[in-house]
Amino acid sequence: MNERTSNLLRIRPEISKIKVFDTISTEEQFQNNTLRPVIKLQNLLLIAAFRNYITKHKNAFYQLSIEKRLLYIENAIQKDIKFRNSLKGMVIGQFTLEEYEFYIQNSSKLNKRMMNMVVNRLKDQVQLLELEEILL
Repeated sequence: MNERTSNLLRIRPEISKIKVFDTISTEEQFQNNTLRPVIKLQNLLLIAAFRNYITKHKNAFYQLSIEKRLLYIENAIQKDIKFRNSLKGMVIGQFTLEEYEFYIQNSSKLNKRMMNMVVNRLKDQVQLLELEEILL
């Protein structure tokens, strides 16, 4: 294992709730072993990126009801391809070379899983998008 790989794996948070079974697909194994820890590691960066997205779009997010804010998060990530690609880059950049090789072979399925996880994480933390001082 090279230094980059060992460093990347060392800084990832452990997620104790993950259950691994022999019967789960390789994509689900990748989701549990790679995507979940990387997305958790990148959480504050993902929140900061979304807050920047809100600012660039004239802060309309802040005038919305909670239900519409959740839809706004979903639509922003699904429909704004540049923004979605930026978020994907934040996650993919934390992959080891081996993980990246697996990812490029299965990118379509894994991109869908990855973006669903990012959307859900942002929705679950929608209150953090409101409070600037939490990130500072």
